Amino acid sequence: MKNNKTLPSFIFESSWEVCNKVGGIYTVLSTRAKTMQDALKDKVVFIGPDFWQGKENPLFTEDKKLWKKWVQKTKNEGLNIRVGRWNIPGEPLVVLVDFNPFFAIRDELYAQAWNDYQVDSLHGYGDYDEANMFSYAAGRVVESFYNEFLNNAADVVYQAHEWMTCLGALYVQKNVPQIATIFTTHATSIGRSIAGNGKPLYDYLWAYNGTQMSRELNMEAKHSIERQTAHNVDCFTTVSDVTGLECKELLDKECDAILMNGFEADFVPKGAKFTSGRKSARKRIFEVANALTGHQFADDTMIVATSGRYEFKNKGIDVFIHAMRKCLDQAAGLQNEVLALIQVPGWVAGPRADLQERLQNPQIYDTALANPVITHNLHETEHDQVLNLFRALDIVNHPESKVKVIFVPCYLDGADGIFQMPYYDLLIGNDLAVYPSYYEPWGYTPLEAVAFHVPCITTSLSGFGIWAQTLKGAISSLEDGVEVIARNDYNNEEVAQCICDAVMRYSAYTDTQRDAIRKKAAALSKKALWKNFFTYYCQAYSIALDNAQKRQGK
Repeated sequence: MKNNKTLPSFIFESSWEVCNKVGGIYTVLSTRAKTMQDALKDKVVFIGPDFWQGKENPLFTEDKKLWKKWVQKTKNEGLNIRVGRWNIPGEPLVVLVDFNPFFAIRDELYAQAWNDYQVDSLHGYGDYDEANMFSYAAGRVVESFYNEFLNNAADVVYQAHEWMTCLGALYVQKNVPQIATIFTTHATSIGRSIAGNGKPLYDYLWAYNGTQMSRELNMEAKHSIERQTAHNVDCFTTVSDVTGLECKELLDKECDAILMNGFEADFVPKGAKFTSGRKSARKRIFEVANALTGHQFADDTMIVATSGRYEFKNKGIDVFIHAMRKCLDQAAGLQNEVLALIQVPGWVAGPRADLQERLQNPQIYDTALANPVITHNLHETEHDQVLNLFRALDIVNHPESKVKVIFVPCYLDGADGIFQMPYYDLLIGNDLAVYPSYYEPWGYTPLEAVAFHVPCITTSLSGFGIWAQTLKGAISSLEDGVEVIARNDYNNEEVAQCICDAVMRYSAYTDTQRDAIRKKAAALSKKALWKNFFTYYCQAYSIALDNAQKRQGK
């Protein structure tokens, strides 16, 4: 199939995050689904783990009439599945599979993977077994569905996301060779581990041996299955050029295609709904901040936020906190007060009862609660990295401080007990978003921010930052909607000061200037819509199908 515009007749796609909202891959899949449905109506089936047996999954609507005979047949094949629709735009077909029965044959499966593809599972631990049992179960689902419905078709694709789906991709490659396989790594397990362990990744990337480093960092099993899958599937892909280089050096395999992550415009309200949504978000943020700190925030207070997974160094959370400390020290240069939010899920024990009590009795408070820097209770607060850095830098939210910093250590799903609003409904209220990532293969958080008309600051080590600069053909600044700060292995202090300078600069802008910047941010996000990025997937499908035919000698 040489024509990149020609689509497969059927696509399977598996991920740990299908109907399971735990990270950025959920956003990749759920926002792209509508574009795929528009192109291949109900010829796309997503496969995910079934964690919700016996209870309602708000992201999944089961359809007991769908494929009824096949579902019954799978029980005789040792599979326990539920089928239906994913509750997202496009409402794609979904199979959720119970993978627990396969733990009984785990060692047998690992031995087979070694014999077939030299996957070394000997040192697997933690989530390795759970992910692989799901992955194998997903592969079995694909095999069964293909044999039941697709009649030996030669233009079917199976796309597997992250190392957690590798075993299934290899299973399909061997047992259903007619299906073309794609493996997409969104971040190599060993690259993330090198960065997360405080080792300089970028200056020494050319010198690292991925397999050797996996032994040093106790990552042998995950690295092995990821590396062997990359080398054996029909098409190996990642999400950005920066991660493509990482794959080449650490997995010893160049990517066949780069699949940049897009977004869907229907997540963003328009017109009067946008205006009212922004007003509601700011009102709620100020209510919570007032109840916590006892300070009344003026309407022109700048809300500056960072968010994402709790990867203290990789996501640049440490640098963000240092930047806010610099803003505190240089507060005389600020034209507005600053309210900084760190929206990063930690080991949360629940919402603060004292804060809840104040929010249930709304009024303007003039005294702070104890520890007015955090909205929720945490387990083992003495070990929390954010709170420890707050203490080290004396960030305590004094009443007279022109910059106040609040840690929001929960998932913003609309039921956190404090904000009671989903992440997107709060994101729209921000003035600036800051993502000073050290390790960021793509970076959905900055893309989401600009889609909601929020200018953002990111770094030259993020896939999104590199893409933004490529669009401009030069260094991208806040005035373009996205400021890309040059970051390397050693310049944390400089990056923190650059963030502080950008916040200062933005505070000096007039409302008219800020509106112009917000419009530029929104305009940039439209270039990352899935309708523009889906063509890269079509190229990957074409590569996979061509290579699958060669593999079969056709």
